[in-house]
Amino acid sequence: MKFDLRQILSITMVLFAIIDILGSIPVVIDIRQKAGKIEAEKASIVAMVLMIAFLFIGEELLKLIGIDVASFAIAGSLVIFIIAMEMVLGITFFKEESHETASIVPLAFPLIAGAGTMTTLLSLKAEYETPNIIVAIIINIIIIYLVLKNTYRLEKILGPTGLHVLRKAFGVILLAIAIKLFRSNTGL
Repeated sequence: MKFDLRQILSITMVLFAIIDILGSIPVVIDIRQKAGKIEAEKASIVAMVLMIAFLFIGEELLKLIGIDVASFAIAGSLVIFIIAMEMVLGITFFKEESHETASIVPLAFPLIAGAGTMTTLLSLKAEYETPNIIVAIIINIIIIYLVLKNTYRLEKILGPTGLHVLRKAFGVILLAIAIKLFRSNTGL
């Protein structure tokens, strides 16, 4: 087991961009207003368990249905690309559903640990060491917890313009990540 600070930092940034908890603050605020409150601890723990479990069993699930990790990574890069385009262009390809158990559904899953995150984890597993991915997941969960606990403050500090700018900036970063994942798994 070898921890590599460069890998951890790289993975942390990739997950941070794909989870986009800062860009999701408007959605989190909307969920909080509809549900009355958000249980940051519960949402964070459930999201972490889902991500780590998928990191370990996701590949076996793919083998069960006859898909290799490289193909899944390419498909994942396309999903990430579409999510990034949503962020940059401000259009919606994926529809959001609203549920009443806000801390787990839709917050922990699919907002935090959704299809894009799961796809990214398997894509990352093809390139990075698993212990480094786990550390990056934990770092992201800590950030997510802090954001969820402080949505009131962040809403006031960033304002609508700040939230909009953050979403666009992370969208461009995500586009670059999608292209890198696609290229590294296709040999281009």
